[in-house]
Amino acid sequence: MNPPNAGVTARERARAELTREIKEEASRQLAAVGADGLSLRAVARSLGMVSSALYRYFPSRDDLLTALIIDAYNAVGDAAEAAIATHSCARERWVAVCRAVRAWAIANPHEYALIYGSPVPGYRAPEATIGPASRMPLAFVRVIRDGVAAGELSVPPGPGDPGPLAAQATALAAALAAAGAGAGAPGIPPCTLVRAVIAWTQLFGMISFELFGQFVGSFEPADDLFEHTVAQMATFVGLP
Repeated sequence: MNPPNAGVTARERARAELTREIKEEASRQLAAVGADGLSLRAVARSLGMVSSALYRYFPSRDDLLTALIIDAYNAVGDAAEAAIATHSCARERWVAVCRAVRAWAIANPHEYALIYGSPVPGYRAPEATIGPASRMPLAFVRVIRDGVAAGELSVPPGPGDPGPLAAQATALAAALAAAGAGAGAPGIPPCTLVRAVIAWTQLFGMISFELFGQFVGSFEPADDLFEHTVAQMATFVGLP
């Protein structure tokens, strides 16, 4: 059997290794100075490189930021997708994904802030970030979609039609289907999809409050509040 890197030249391996080192140093600087303070010159200096050499790997700060953003989205996507595989019941899968996203955020607070915090001044995310960014929300959609298919999801009591949101919910379902290459939201009632979005934003509100110190002096540690909220939101979505 050929080794995993069979056919990869020494130059390609060296380039991949240096690219990894550049991103690791950029991540350290991200923690120290934030995304808007990230500097290619500072990264090059820390690695003992001349700036012109680093530019051959990342022509601009925005290119380096994009690489870090894609890595972060893929990392949280990996965590969410792995959590789905640990359970078969739709409600348990939903809870597992929420826990996995929180655990990743706590372990990687600066990467979380990069992708879910304040926008970086002057930076505009390119199209290459869309696919990685879609992975984690599509994991939640997959849980709901499979719950519908298995008869595990019930439409919660209350208005069955989200009213003015119906058109947006329908458009979102189509966009999710396109982004997920068929793993979108067919068969999910619009009111359920709207509730799922509410629960999804609630999850990130909880995580952001925890990471950015908003629970200090009240719900700290936030473990019990988080578990209670996730359970409430699962029921709210229709996963009994």
